[in-house]
Amino acid sequence: MIRINQGNSSTKMLRRVISVAGILGIHHLLSPQAAHAYLDPGTGSYLFQILIAGLIGGAFALKIFWRRIWLFFSRLFSKKGNDDRVNK
Repeated sequence: MIRINQGNSSTKMLRRVISVAGILGIHHLLSPQAAHAYLDPGTGSYLFQILIAGLIGGAFALKIFWRRIWLFFSRLFSKKGNDDRVNK
């Protein structure tokens, strides 16, 4: 671990420089700037395709694992299963 002497004037200057750089960095990130950007008309269509593919993929995964999901929750909420755990 590096120990820095608190009384050293170069250490105070280094801390001041780091503080000013941090403040300027935060100001740069938070201040609005003009964005000269272009969205292609196909971008909305592409995002829509990604959304639909995600929904269909999720539905397909649910279909494949439905029996496991159903068994998990039926065991979790069954009264008989809870009694067996307490008696053991």
